Amino acid sequence: MTARYGAIAPRRDRAVTDELNPTLAGRVVMVTGAGQGVGADVATYCGLVGARVAVTARKPDAATAVAKDITDAGGQAVAIRCDVTSREDIDRAIAETVDRFGALHGVVHNAISSYSSRPIPFEEVTDENWDDQTAVALRAAYHLAQASFAHLLAVGGSFVFMLSTAGMEGSPPVPAYSTIKGAQRAFMKSMAREWGPHGIRVNGVAPIAVTPAIANFLASEPIAAERLAKRAALERLGDGVWDIGPPTAFLLGPDARFMTGQTLVVNGGSFMF
Repeated sequence: MTARYGAIAPRRDRAVTDELNPTLAGRVVMVTGAGQGVGADVATYCGLVGARVAVTARKPDAATAVAKDITDAGGQAVAIRCDVTSREDIDRAIAETVDRFGALHGVVHNAISSYSSRPIPFEEVTDENWDDQTAVALRAAYHLAQASFAHLLAVGGSFVFMLSTAGMEGSPPVPAYSTIKGAQRAFMKSMAREWGPHGIRVNGVAPIAVTPAIANFLASEPIAAERLAKRAALERLGDGVWDIGPPTAFLLGPDARFMTGQTLVVNGGSFMF
């Protein structure tokens, strides 16, 4: 598979593309916010390791393009329009996934608000900004949980949150995002406590990887790219497919059967705890 983001994409071990272990074979995974960025990359990797993937996104054309990438690579995927701020959309997306593939084994809640990456001090955060981020990260999470519970219960499934280290250490440029992602992590742990006795695992991944927005910025600011890479102990930026995909698939798969309520920080060592 070629680099999704061009020449500034991080180094990757080409050997992993030669033969992949189908660790998610027979499983059905739905990914929110999968039309681009980390969501698209995680959906792609899940498809490469055998999952049947529901690629959901607010923009149907974007979801369709990602689903086509998966099917062109030999996987199975369906594109579903889903605005996670709408309970009706969430219910319909899950129903369509189950109708198409016969089950639902895993949910990855990756969708984020368009406000999330906009630097702004707390005193200038508008109600619209705050409400939209809350709706996408938190309200959507409990709607997804309620709508998916029966399906995950039937198969002993897994729910994975895409979290952020900003929600652990804070981030001055995006204080509202940091606060809401911290709340989302608490939500994840509460779900893990409640769903554990039912055999459903709930975990999180806090990734740092090249996304279209970061790629566009770094392409014009090579010095910034070098500085960002140097922050990480591994001295490189993450790749959404090959660096973030495997840990996420691990949490969705059978090898993580004794893990719940945990956050995997996948950032090359730029944040450690």
